[in-house]
Amino acid sequence: MPDSIPFNNTYARLPARLFERCSPQPVPGPRLIAFNHPLAEQLELGLGDASSAQLAEWFSGNALPTGADPLAMAYAGHQFGHFVPQLGDGRALLLGEVTDPNGQQWDIQLKGSGRTPFSRGGDGRSALGPVIREYLVSEAMQALGVPTTRALAAVTTGEVVQRGGEVPGGILTRVARGHLRVGTFQYFAAREDVEALQTLVGYACARLYPDLRGAEHQALGLVEQVMHAQVRLVAQWLSIGFIHGVMNTDNCAISGETIDYGPCAFLDEYHPEKVFSSIDRNGRYAYANQPSILLWNLARLGEALLPVIARDESVAIERVNELLSGYPELFKQQWLNSMRPKLGLTNRPDVSDSVDADLIQGFLDLLQVEGADFTVAFRTLSHAVNDPQALTDLAVTLGWKPSAWTNWKDQWFARLEQAPGSLEECQQRMLQTNPAVIPRNHQIERAIQAAEQQADFSVFEQLQAGLAEPFEDNPEFEAFRSPPKPNERVLETFCGT
Repeated sequence: MPDSIPFNNTYARLPARLFERCSPQPVPGPRLIAFNHPLAEQLELGLGDASSAQLAEWFSGNALPTGADPLAMAYAGHQFGHFVPQLGDGRALLLGEVTDPNGQQWDIQLKGSGRTPFSRGGDGRSALGPVIREYLVSEAMQALGVPTTRALAAVTTGEVVQRGGEVPGGILTRVARGHLRVGTFQYFAAREDVEALQTLVGYACARLYPDLRGAEHQALGLVEQVMHAQVRLVAQWLSIGFIHGVMNTDNCAISGETIDYGPCAFLDEYHPEKVFSSIDRNGRYAYANQPSILLWNLARLGEALLPVIARDESVAIERVNELLSGYPELFKQQWLNSMRPKLGLTNRPDVSDSVDADLIQGFLDLLQVEGADFTVAFRTLSHAVNDPQALTDLAVTLGWKPSAWTNWKDQWFARLEQAPGSLEECQQRMLQTNPAVIPRNHQIERAIQAAEQQADFSVFEQLQAGLAEPFEDNPEFEAFRSPPKPNERVLETFCGT
């Protein structure tokens, strides 16, 4: 059996004030409930011969593979607009980093492994439900082509945790290109530790944006690269109806990956002001607010890096403001890039962006008026694009008024005539962009309840299989494609801490 993982722990070699070394707290009865063998093979972890018992020991933190150097990372963050100068990994430990065959580094982190110096009175544990949610949704996002942290393993701990009552405990092992956050830089900016900021900028560029190594304006270049990565990410969120739910600066990854799936949810019926998170009482992180919140978060990153962008603060502020002034147009273009294929369109220089934006928005307005299901509507439209009767049936099914539907449909077909190829080729673009299966909130809740209440992981395993090929119309997973019935609707999601 293997006794080590080929770690190369670069973050642990940075100045000690960037983190706190800490060991996982043992749990009484770890049991492996999921292990991502394809991901382990992709990372060449050498775990093919490991038993379930050994994997449960390693990924519960009861025993550590040789080479691990566990630490809790320091960071701060704006939470719902209010700055908290010290947060940090209160229930997570970075075990170390590995390098895949392409030279890409990946963090391996335990989440729910016990108290750390940053726990702030918390128990450092995770309930089983959030472990299942993050495992399912992060791997679904990967299958959907959205940048995300990955799930390597999930275990039950054999203990209960208090979350408004006793629930089973769990631990997730998470893989990411990096766990640096906007809040990481805010932590050291709040302490006026310019040396630490410079160290972090150099580290982030070397690891995540190597084209910036040796750049004259490296810190400003980092803000620009993060802006582009995060804009691409959030535009993709909007295209699949995803609501992160807690876009605090400590949950905004420098790598441009979706991170921290606490109260996340997917739209059922389309509404731009939709909120699921129980802690988002004022709708700060509603579906349609996510682009503006991202800009706010990027401004906080620029603010934190002012001392290393330029010695003269007024010059640094001017440079950041100039960079961020390009955000609205950048986001518009990325949103169009994500949404055009959903209607079978491609970008054409002879077609105004405003024409396509109006066409996309017109379809969304139709969805909103009738409360149509976001995913089902786009997928059904994909199948109906070259079938006139199916298009008529779609309008009837969704309850659209004939005049509004006919007007939009005529505009759409006029635009499709300008797209390259046949209607069949347009349809293929749509079917490869509009998923048949997403991690529906009510299905995730079913998996969580079965696991927590009956220790039944069959629903979790079936849902994993159904989400693995989201663009296939597989009859085996027909049940996962349907919107919730009225009694199945999930109205609130919870953070899990």
